[in-house]
Amino acid sequence: MSAAQNECQSLVLAILTISDSRTRADDTSGDLLQACALDAGHQVKARHIVPDDRYQVRALVSEWIADREIQAVLTTGGTGLTGRDGTPEAILPLLDKCIDGFGELFRALSYQEIGTSTLQSRCLAGVANGTVVICMPGSTNACRLAWDKIIQFQLDSRTQPCNLVQLMPRFKE
Repeated sequence: MSAAQNECQSLVLAILTISDSRTRADDTSGDLLQACALDAGHQVKARHIVPDDRYQVRALVSEWIADREIQAVLTTGGTGLTGRDGTPEAILPLLDKCIDGFGELFRALSYQEIGTSTLQSRCLAGVANGTVVICMPGSTNACRLAWDKIIQFQLDSRTQPCNLVQLMPRFKE
């Protein structure tokens, strides 16, 4: 493997925490995702917190997927079943394609940690305007599981036999 192939391609990410109660002072899930992204050699162009309001979520994510610099959007929160949880409803209309395997794999891995409670997670991923969008639960442990077991590998251009990075140019075709 050449030196160029041995280096991870740096991506530009945006991170969104969806919560009625979190602030920057206690946004441990957003902090974790930012630290993981930076540790992996990626750049974080934007990071925000918005309330559990599908229209505010949709507006901000729409802005990010229209931004040609941002290659991936990571969201945390709003994927549960309670009355205000609306991340899937906010994001699904924006997606050109769903990556069904993300939610399936996340729930399979999560089952090993929290058992059948994982069926309450409506986490999802997809592609919108060539941008990867990954929506995770608000729990810091859930974000750590998603990053450690799935996302870090799929956002790493060296992961074989395939990864989302190598598909990014083709998302726009």
